[in-house]
Amino acid sequence: MAEISGLVLPFFGLIFLGYLTARLRPHAAGEGAGDAMGWLNTFIIYLALPALFFKLVSKTPIEQLTRFDFVFTSMGVTYTIFGLVFAAGYVIRRNSLAESTVQGLAGAYGNIGYMGPGLALLALGEPAAVPVALIFCFENVLHFMVAPAMMALAGGEKRSPGRLVVSIGRKIVLHPFILSTVAGVAAAAVGFQPPVPIQRLIDYLAQAAAPCALFAMGVTLALRPLKRIPAEIGYIVPAKLVLHPVLMYLVLSLVGNFEPVWVQTAVLLASLPTATNVFVIGQQYGVWQERASATILITTVLSVATVTILLYLISSGALPPDLFP
Repeated sequence: MAEISGLVLPFFGLIFLGYLTARLRPHAAGEGAGDAMGWLNTFIIYLALPALFFKLVSKTPIEQLTRFDFVFTSMGVTYTIFGLVFAAGYVIRRNSLAESTVQGLAGAYGNIGYMGPGLALLALGEPAAVPVALIFCFENVLHFMVAPAMMALAGGEKRSPGRLVVSIGRKIVLHPFILSTVAGVAAAAVGFQPPVPIQRLIDYLAQAAAPCALFAMGVTLALRPLKRIPAEIGYIVPAKLVLHPVLMYLVLSLVGNFEPVWVQTAVLLASLPTATNVFVIGQQYGVWQERASATILITTVLSVATVTILLYLISSGALPPDLFP
């Protein structure tokens, strides 16, 4: 357990340092803070994390990059959680369609971009790179489609259907993470190796990805203080931090024929707290914004314990990679 704590605590410590820095520095909430964070996020999203995805995927045998059985199974689990949380908000809490959509995303959309690659590679090694990239790309494609489609049904989307489809397609095709993964797949398919100077640049950017992303996440949490604890937390938190990874583990074990590290990676990514993008979606449509921010903060804090427990179960062998061998 001490070894797992030594792995997890520095990881979450970077988030805490970002949070603490933004809370203590006088200029953290000042006029220039948004610009500074904007540039940091630009570096992470457009350079550091794409370099990490390209580096890892490009070195992977091409046959491992076409495991669509794994993709469809993991996506099916994630959107089962979305459907359950959405139904709880819409049927039980009598929330609007738009509010229930953001709640569903809060229960199913984990922080697989900022936290996923760094934690999975640190805990499970480089073999986790491919399942991380596959889950990230296909899950984000679905999120890019589901959020605006549901908001259109709710009447919160003002664009015409044609413009909406074009906007969704552009987000999918031009997203830097997806572009870098596609480039990595192409490089793996033809056996392309970048020249040494370019490879060194990619390595430098990839090494900066995890610490910069985690620090930025901490700053983001600090700039969105907890103002309101929603009643929906009562079912969103257990759905995100407990039900999602448990269901992922059971279904992947039931389907079977996956490498142990792929199952462990999918379960680890499912256990991550609510993504900060859920707040962005809520803000974009003017729906459930403060409560989305509170959900992100609460799930992030609680995930220190739940992710640590999960990694201990994996490392100790108490959680076999296939429950139904």
